[in-house]
Amino acid sequence: MKSCGVSLATAASAFCDEGKKMAAGKEIGESKEGSSSLTAEEREVLGGLDSRLFGFVRLHEDGARTKTLLGKAVRCYESLILKAEGKVESDFFCQLGHFNLLLEDYPKALSAYQRYYSLQTDYWKNAAFLYGLGLVYFYYNAFHWAIKAFQEVLYVDPSFCRAKEIHLRLGLMFKVNTDYESSLKHFQLALIDSNPCTLSSVEIQFHIAHLYETQRKYHSAKEAYEQLLQTENLPAQVKAIVLQQLGWMHHNVDLLGDKATKESYAIQYLQKSLEADPNSGQSWYFLGRCYSSIGKVQDAFISYRQSIDKSEASADTWCSIGVLYQQQNQPMDALQAYICAVQLDHGHAAAWMDLGTLYESCNQPQDAIKCYLNATRSKSCSNTSTLAGRIKFLQAQLCNLPQGSLQNKSKLLPSIEEAWSLPIPAELTSRQGAMNTAQQAYRAHHPSIEPVLGLSQISLSQQSLPVHMITSSQVDGPSSPAKKKRTSSPTKNSSENWNRAVSLTPVQQQVHSWYLTPQKLQHLEQLRANRDNLNAAQKLMLEQLESQFVVMQQPNILTLPHNCTNLTSSTEEPWRKQLSNSTQGLHKGQSSHLAGPNDEQPPISTGPAQYLQAASTAIQKQTGIRTLPSNSVTQGAALNHLSSHIPTSGGQQGITFTKESKPSGNRSLVPEISRHVGDKPNGCAGVKGLSNHVQQLMAEPVCSPNHGDSTSPNVQISDNPQVSALLVGKASDSGGSGACDKVNNFYPTICTKTNDSVASSPSSVISTTTPSPKSTEQTATHRVSSLNSPHSRLHTLNGEGLENSQSSIKTDLPIISQKPGPHIIPSMSVSIYSSSSEVLKACRNLGKNGLSNSHILLDKCPPPRPPTSPYPPLPKDKLNPPTPSIYLETKRDAFFPPLHQFCTNPKNPVTVIRGLAGALKLDLGLFSTKTLVEANNEHTVEVRTQLLQPADENWDPTGTKKIWRCESNRSHTTIAKYAQYQASSFQESLREENEKRTQHKEYSDTESISSDSSGRRRKGPFKTIKFGTNIDLSDDKKWKLQLHELTKLPAFVRVVSAGNLLSHLGHTVLGMNTVQLYMKVPGSRTPGHQENNNFCSVNINIGPGDCEWFVVPEDYWGVLNDFCEKNNLNFLMSSWWPNLEDLYEANVPVYRFIQRPGDLVWINAGTVHWVQAVGWCNNIAWNVGPLTACQYKLAVERYEWNRLQSVKSVVPMVHLSWNMARNIKVSDPKLFEMIKYCLLKILKQCQTLREALITAGKEVIWHGRTNDEPAHYCSICEVEVFDLLFVTNESNSQKTYIVHCQDCARKTSGTLDNFVVLEQYKMEDLIHVYDQFTLAPSLSSSS
Repeated sequence: MKSCGVSLATAASAFCDEGKKMAAGKEIGESKEGSSSLTAEEREVLGGLDSRLFGFVRLHEDGARTKTLLGKAVRCYESLILKAEGKVESDFFCQLGHFNLLLEDYPKALSAYQRYYSLQTDYWKNAAFLYGLGLVYFYYNAFHWAIKAFQEVLYVDPSFCRAKEIHLRLGLMFKVNTDYESSLKHFQLALIDSNPCTLSSVEIQFHIAHLYETQRKYHSAKEAYEQLLQTENLPAQVKAIVLQQLGWMHHNVDLLGDKATKESYAIQYLQKSLEADPNSGQSWYFLGRCYSSIGKVQDAFISYRQSIDKSEASADTWCSIGVLYQQQNQPMDALQAYICAVQLDHGHAAAWMDLGTLYESCNQPQDAIKCYLNATRSKSCSNTSTLAGRIKFLQAQLCNLPQGSLQNKSKLLPSIEEAWSLPIPAELTSRQGAMNTAQQAYRAHHPSIEPVLGLSQISLSQQSLPVHMITSSQVDGPSSPAKKKRTSSPTKNSSENWNRAVSLTPVQQQVHSWYLTPQKLQHLEQLRANRDNLNAAQKLMLEQLESQFVVMQQPNILTLPHNCTNLTSSTEEPWRKQLSNSTQGLHKGQSSHLAGPNDEQPPISTGPAQYLQAASTAIQKQTGIRTLPSNSVTQGAALNHLSSHIPTSGGQQGITFTKESKPSGNRSLVPEISRHVGDKPNGCAGVKGLSNHVQQLMAEPVCSPNHGDSTSPNVQISDNPQVSALLVGKASDSGGSGACDKVNNFYPTICTKTNDSVASSPSSVISTTTPSPKSTEQTATHRVSSLNSPHSRLHTLNGEGLENSQSSIKTDLPIISQKPGPHIIPSMSVSIYSSSSEVLKACRNLGKNGLSNSHILLDKCPPPRPPTSPYPPLPKDKLNPPTPSIYLETKRDAFFPPLHQFCTNPKNPVTVIRGLAGALKLDLGLFSTKTLVEANNEHTVEVRTQLLQPADENWDPTGTKKIWRCESNRSHTTIAKYAQYQASSFQESLREENEKRTQHKEYSDTESISSDSSGRRRKGPFKTIKFGTNIDLSDDKKWKLQLHELTKLPAFVRVVSAGNLLSHLGHTVLGMNTVQLYMKVPGSRTPGHQENNNFCSVNINIGPGDCEWFVVPEDYWGVLNDFCEKNNLNFLMSSWWPNLEDLYEANVPVYRFIQRPGDLVWINAGTVHWVQAVGWCNNIAWNVGPLTACQYKLAVERYEWNRLQSVKSVVPMVHLSWNMARNIKVSDPKLFEMIKYCLLKILKQCQTLREALITAGKEVIWHGRTNDEPAHYCSICEVEVFDLLFVTNESNSQKTYIVHCQDCARKTSGTLDNFVVLEQYKMEDLIHVYDQFTLAPSLSSSS
């Protein structure tokens, strides 16, 4: 692993060999355009600058020389690219992206990176490129894409020198996305890494503590905060924010003591926080809240005033001030404070509710109703149903009043329309203007104060606040509400128009006269919607705005190459407005500080950069990434690439700049256009189909839908052409017919692709203890077309593929001519049929970086990615296919060989074997609740607390909308206690049934009763139920009778059999190669999932009730993964219940059937399924691994996908592959080739790592293995560790053997001084197994 320090004098470029670099330098030197040429010394310095230095090289003050050099290099590169009309090596664009990234010119950096991506087929080998791209996406809060880019860096190069930076950012992004498990894991991975980082360890520890607080694990959070305070030399800013969080927790969390004690502690903590940082407006605000809660009104007012003076205007603060005035019976002052709040944040539900309460108390019900209606339209409103009831009550009151009674009554307060236009009293705003100047001066001298943690304003928006203070984001508007340009009154338009008009005041910028501000755009939308009812002045205004809008739409006006679409989330929680605080602060804290006051770029790019943008804009139009074509924005998504607050509901169309996201320095001032089309509340038309934002640029052949089981020798079983050639063993010359003749720059057009596999293949298989070869040290790339077709890769630029460029410069370029590198020989004889001695010889000839020219040691494979939806899509009438079912009558039927073949056929995602228990005379009573209690009543049961809902629906807890997230809280009990619950649940149901019958007799209108009860059932509140799950029946002493009964089953569905891959693991994996029991009441849910590592599963319903199953074929799991991402869910780890309407709209077929007692359900490899109990029943289940190429392939693909997603693979596929080679004779050529390739790759890794350790002087100690010893996983990152175990000296001496992978060991101790290396297998043994594993003759050939 090459060192990745911060030296500026590194000799060679990280991305191209010396020859390419010198040639490029020579060409640049000869260029007469732009500026003076680069000297040899400058080229040498530039060779060491890439994305890995972002945040570590300072370009301000002492780094001015480097900044100047970078600027010169950018000008030279742009000049050369312009002169060559774009026909330059792809590495030019990559380097240009790095230089612009270091200069913090993010639009140009993204433009250059995307040009490199479109030209470089194997871009994924370039870890520094992926890292730079991820940083740019992260900067723009495009978390969906940033996460993908960062994950791919860690996949292709686990030893990447900026892995700590990546884990830190992944932790932040997953926290914002509410994936707390993943967030904690990445924060902890960052914490153990001893490499340098832009945040200190105490700051990372703070983020972990804050994560606990966000999860409402308050005791863990309190403990973590207090532990941080014990740290020596704790920086003042960290200390201040830790004390602030502790203070707010004590005020807000009931679990931390009685009210008096809590408030006392809260005030003490906040006062100490203000001692550490007297300028924290947030701490002053929290202190005001504490004083207000204990009745110290004057102190509360002083604190609130300090908050306004010390920080930007906050809707929260004004709302709280309004509450104080209202409590002091000062309604006019309260009104004005509330108006300040809602003008700062139109969606501030708490302020609207309090304003409504104020009007109601002053007997002005009409105004109160208007305020309550506005509150209900806010996404942050948590009690919509209560407000709806209040509105109905007030409306009923109004109807009963005599006509004219309200008009004759004098009003205590002005109406909401009048109040909206009233000037704010000077005493409320006098200090606000002075505050801004002082605050800016303070920040200028203390640039790292707020940005260091990026959390100075998070805490409020993370908490569950009292009704008068529900969360809202900090909005960076003008200095005070009094100085704000008044927007139109919210009640002058129709309610729909008001809903569309809500917007936060944008940052005022120097923009062209033709530029429409977001406010004007919204005004335009309002006028258009009411076109028929406009007066003359309004019609004139509409014409002017529309003409300006047309001018603004001209192509030469768009300078940023990617106006952002909704790239974060479609279900934004109110607190997600912290986005800028939790991320942009990180940017500021680590940035290069090169943007001076005069560094702002003009709105229109000129010169060669415009050419770059011409190409890149067109590319982005193809991909939909961060572009804003007129049809790309979903209705209800106000999209802003620099905004931390990206509204996604129809209620808010505003465009927002926050404090952290103002364009400053050298960021372009780009007009943002909000367009509203379509009717998809949770999606982006512009990014549809872009789940693979960095997809390999290959035209792929037609793939068999049966995962490689086709008899055709030319059909590939993998997405990766290199791997396909290796696995199939032959190369076909006719592949061109299956691929399109022309492929655009970004994504190939697949003509007839029916199975887009997730992983590159089993050949991407299995990277365990050794790091991937250094991705930044590239040799000439070996490219393989999909089937060696001359038409498989054609890159077009503006001539064909980029005809939609929005640049004003016309650049009609010919197709780029790329010289093909030497093809990797696809014959299997070159790889897996080599003897072990050849493999080891090639390993010994490896270069220092682990790369070799030998084709035996293949290039690493691209990161796996989910399959796209099969094409062509199924017609709507095929989306509810009949479930394959087999009816058994006799024992002979159960053992009939075609039954096995039918179940394992990949064309059948699920098979229901009806009447199995009766045919085999299985005694299902052995698994009844009564028998279980008698056998082991104290046995542990995992309990999931869920909401009782209809099987085909999943509502949020309030019953207001359908969602994908399936709430399921975990606890534990015993079989005896759960049996009591199951029985009492049944008895309660009987009572309810009897009551219904009584009602039926009493009321004749039965239809109205049933519909009313149905409405209540659907809309909540939902009944809580408990599901007893994952009950372990692996102990053959405790459950001897039960396990023996299951031996009556046919061999292919037994828990243990020679043909079951899981039986060859050699150790127990609970729930997979052992039986698990499920005890259910009606409504018990097993959420959507694929089985661990895509193995098949067997499920038998014991009864007496039924279960309802929903099943989706494996081909569509990528579509479900996309839905999970859109709903802020982790496909692998979260609990989710699909919305059937979403699936049908996406043309996803769903099998739906009832499993009755005695029925066996066979879930085939990779099938997605979810289950709900219809009645009271028990089920037993386990996993099975058929000895087929399809099963092995899917298991390995999921193994690789898990590694990309940083999720532990329950089945250790490396360990299993070696055991299979020892134990099984394989006659299927495809299965044999895949297993053999895995053995080859692991053998190479073991030998390479072993020799590297010995060369470095590290002793390898023989340790061996015991019988039934489980496979080992890294205790830090949870990847499988095979053969060579890295164990700390302390753990080794204590014989606890806490295992690390090599990458985590080196992050902890760079020289491995604190580790011993234990060897579990002799190389001679592995060599013997590898050589002895040969293709067995098939039964047909032997006969």
